[in-house]
Amino acid sequence: MRILPAIDIREGKAVRLVQGDFLQKTIVNNDPVAQAQEFKDAGLEMMHVVDLDGALVGKAENASLIEQMKRKTGLKIELGGGIRTIEQIDNYVAIGIDRIIIGSAALRDPELVKAAVKKYGDKIAVGIDAKNGKVAISGWLDVSETDYLQMAQEMAAIGVKTIIYTDIEKDGTLTGPTFDDYEKLLKAVPAVQIIASGGVSSQADLIQLAELGLSGAIVGKAFYNGAITLTEMLEVEAYAD
Repeated sequence: MRILPAIDIREGKAVRLVQGDFLQKTIVNNDPVAQAQEFKDAGLEMMHVVDLDGALVGKAENASLIEQMKRKTGLKIELGGGIRTIEQIDNYVAIGIDRIIIGSAALRDPELVKAAVKKYGDKIAVGIDAKNGKVAISGWLDVSETDYLQMAQEMAAIGVKTIIYTDIEKDGTLTGPTFDDYEKLLKAVPAVQIIASGGVSSQADLIQLAELGLSGAIVGKAFYNGAITLTEMLEVEAYAD
């Protein structure tokens, strides 16, 4: 299982939110490029980046900064936040982004997902963010009536091979992942790689996710608060191999 440390970008800085609330923002590093370099120096190979400004306005607000992170570190990047058009995806692929996450647009515009998967295959992932089992959109500001398992199955039918699933109520809380949700996802879409996001609080959480059979896990607040070290992330990757 791959461990992906997270960098969420807001107004040019690396930040952490609680349950997606922009009012509960903590700056964890004024220099996202330096933070990415720390991950690189530790020996990690891939990171999870979210353009929070992009998620709010629906366009690539921090593309130049993200390109700088990629160019200076050489790390693999999976990227989400405000990706609503094939042109945005084209631009991110052009600067070397390795995996592009379509979030809210996947629910509103499944034809975009179809076109992106047809053009870029495994480079396209879908982010499913849920609250009480229902899919949230627009930077988590709105909650739809669509069940997360239903959406996962619809995305799998389109040809999506990777889903990043977040239980919003767990995100940034350090209360542990919603393991039951991941078990249900693995059964609902067995051919899809599932990446866990939200609530990870310890190395033990990561090991449990690996034992469930997930392909990846994102670590954000637990790293920035010191609950999980970069060394512990690498240990889980070695354990899961």
